[in-house]
Amino acid sequence: MTSSNAGAVAPDLVVPEELSNNVMITNIAKLLDPAYNWARRNSIWPMVFGLACCAIEMICTASSRYDLARFGMEVFRATPRQSDLMIISGTVTKKMVPTIVRLYNQMPEPRYVLSMGACASGGGPFKEGYNVVDGIDKFLPVDVYVPGCPPTPQALINGLIALQEKIDQQSIATAPWYRKDDPTAGVVPIPVLGPDLVDLRKIDTIKREAAKALAEQEKQEAQERETAVSPEAA
Repeated sequence: MTSSNAGAVAPDLVVPEELSNNVMITNIAKLLDPAYNWARRNSIWPMVFGLACCAIEMICTASSRYDLARFGMEVFRATPRQSDLMIISGTVTKKMVPTIVRLYNQMPEPRYVLSMGACASGGGPFKEGYNVVDGIDKFLPVDVYVPGCPPTPQALINGLIALQEKIDQQSIATAPWYRKDDPTAGVVPIPVLGPDLVDLRKIDTIKREAAKALAEQEKQEAQERETAVSPEAA
């Protein structure tokens, strides 16, 4: 090997002239991230989980006509412990939210959530219903939204491709699930049912508002008692 640097020490091995340009210098992170993301983006395992009519479209997407295997996503798993993608397909009721959050907590990291259809994303036509949640994003971190009522299999595939593009942008050096201070790590508190659905992450705010409402009610009742007593005293 010859070198133009006068200070460099020439190695003993002589490199042929035709191979002298076959040298690649790269960054280990730039080499590792594409391989790491390529493996993850082409081996996404959704969970067998459907709620309403959007689930029928999701089932059609997994059929042979649309050949979801082209994207490496055809292996729907029957357990959350072997799944890394939760597709919220259908209307989310308040009674179902605790179960959905419990399943999400059982999924290993990295895990993703895809909100499929108008009902899962914002309540859809049933938003004003007393038992309908107006958006699963109030309880779980959603990565991709697929609009429609219900979305077609093509729309769901487009959403899955969008998820792949999101995975492509991630780096193994900054992946949140490898960081000790990951704000998204840990168990999501399971909402509880009562007079209405209660998100335990907002329990402090709920207690403050309840105490404030109770104080205003007692103040109003005291004023009413004073008003009722005053005419008799006069």
